[in-house]
Amino acid sequence: MLTALVLMPVVAALIVLAVPRRRHEIHLPLGVVLSLAPLALAGYVFWAFEPKAGMQFVVEAPWYEPWGLGWNLGIDGISMPMVVLTALLVPIALGASVSITKRTKEFVVLTLLLEAGMFGAFVATDVFLFFVFFEAMLIPMYFIIGIWGSDRRIYAAFKFFVYTAFGSALMLAGIIAMAVMHNTQTGAPSFALADLANLDLSLGAERFLFAAFALAFAVKVPLFPVHTWLPDAHTEAPTAGSVLLAGVLLKLGTYGLIRFNLTLFPQASVDAVWIMGILAVIGIVYGATVAIVQPDLKRLVAYSSVSHLGFIVLGIFALTSGSLQGAVIQNVNHGLTTGALFLLVGMIYDRRHTKAIAELGGLQKAVPLLAGFFLFMTFASIGLPGLNGFVGEFLVLIGSFPTLPSLAVIAAVGVILAAVYLLWAYQRVFTGIPEGENATIPDLSAREVALLAPLVILVLLIGLYPNILLDRIGPSTEAVLDSVQAATGYEAPYPARLADVFGEN
Repeated sequence: MLTALVLMPVVAALIVLAVPRRRHEIHLPLGVVLSLAPLALAGYVFWAFEPKAGMQFVVEAPWYEPWGLGWNLGIDGISMPMVVLTALLVPIALGASVSITKRTKEFVVLTLLLEAGMFGAFVATDVFLFFVFFEAMLIPMYFIIGIWGSDRRIYAAFKFFVYTAFGSALMLAGIIAMAVMHNTQTGAPSFALADLANLDLSLGAERFLFAAFALAFAVKVPLFPVHTWLPDAHTEAPTAGSVLLAGVLLKLGTYGLIRFNLTLFPQASVDAVWIMGILAVIGIVYGATVAIVQPDLKRLVAYSSVSHLGFIVLGIFALTSGSLQGAVIQNVNHGLTTGALFLLVGMIYDRRHTKAIAELGGLQKAVPLLAGFFLFMTFASIGLPGLNGFVGEFLVLIGSFPTLPSLAVIAAVGVILAAVYLLWAYQRVFTGIPEGENATIPDLSAREVALLAPLVILVLLIGLYPNILLDRIGPSTEAVLDSVQAATGYEAPYPARLADVFGEN
């Protein structure tokens, strides 16, 4: 099942590659249609998923036994939502790329290969296999930014590549060191996550390995102060690149912190609670403050990601049931809302060929439908009750208070700042009297409404019925917390778990 999920986009890319270049008009539609197959399979995985069954749809096949490498795949409540989100955003991103008219064949192929890498990273339960997928995604995203991006695309693509590759090099060193230690302790090398979690590590070694993994994931998140590549990458990337970068790729950082740092290095994770929490809160406030003064609409949304992802990191390292569940569901929420905002910014750019806020204004007169979608996603991103953003932020803040009360209070300021920069941006872009081209641009087409509709539906569904995700996420996050507690004796202050507040289901 999971092997098919990973290979489907590769097969789709080969099919598109086989289409003659002169048939450029069918490359993009074909890519959209082919990307619906992984979406259907991911939907089946979602409904067939049994929350209390642990790792599911497990695949364990030897890859290169002398080195202990294996094609080991599995999915649980932490990875499953991200697999579904990936499968949803890829056809939407391709469908939003009609403005790409050069090298469409290569663009579609790279996007599909990127999807395969994202699937592989989320379902890999072999640490080296995860690293392979984690690094493989760099190549298609580098070319997507570097070929189809804006004026400074080469600089942005290079900066993205260098930052991520540097962090990954340290993680690779850590992975190899752990495999060697496993060989020393057991007589056989292994990269399987379950095997490496049982290593007998000294505290010094554990802290070093935690730092190596955490730096790689902090760059990917990105966490302050290693965030500076993100605004450039988002600003210069084409719309599809920004949607997938914000919606999925950044989540590999937060996912990695949960899957690997908390699982493999529990004592170091407990020791780093305040360090990671402080960096997260700095990112929340810094990202929001810088977003307020951005003159470029796309760059503003990029800095909003720095702020929102800080909430997720805070939730992870608060180490409570509520905060960790909030972090996982906020991974999904951010992908939906910020992905939609980048789609909408791209739709504005396709009409006005500018992202400068000063050159826009009064757009709601000409494009009331676009303005309505933008306002809706603004409210979702702010965390309006009844929409998805509220659920994640509420759980993170309430869950963080028992362990990191001062940081939770400061983080709450980020919610207020988000309302400031997003609503002020909406006011400047959409209200007022339109002048020149702003008065004559066309509203959303049926195709564009169709791309936004599933995101709107999910924002409402998760906001009104969050248990559709929380019921699937909860047992897996509880298992992570139980493993940390068993390894360290750490127990968060009361109430640390949702069951303490709401009772057992």
